[in-house]
Amino acid sequence: MKNETKRDVFEKALREWDDLVHSWGLQGEETHGGCEFDPILIKYKKDYDAALPDDLPVVPKAVGEILQSAHCQTNLLDVLDTAKIGYKVSDTLEWIYSNQNTFARAWLDGYVVEEEK
Repeated sequence: MKNETKRDVFEKALREWDDLVHSWGLQGEETHGGCEFDPILIKYKKDYDAALPDDLPVVPKAVGEILQSAHCQTNLLDVLDTAKIGYKVSDTLEWIYSNQNTFARAWLDGYVVEEEK
């Protein structure tokens, strides 16, 4: 199994594209060491950096609100405590207990709020 990240694959693809462009002599400013495609590749790198990670957990709106309100807390137990105190027995608390791994991932990595039906 490889330990290659999506970032590694993306950067490899950009390097290979850049090599291909140069090998075909498509660089317009070769005397300056640049390529007319460089601004496009730089834009893709910036867009990639700004994009959300892949496969973020999807949580209900009420769970997202709990996560947002608990943002400044330093550990997951405090977040769960906040959820338990603020949401007595409810569908939201039941969702958190039933989906503890998803909730933990959402707290660590970020999340997407599911669209209302």
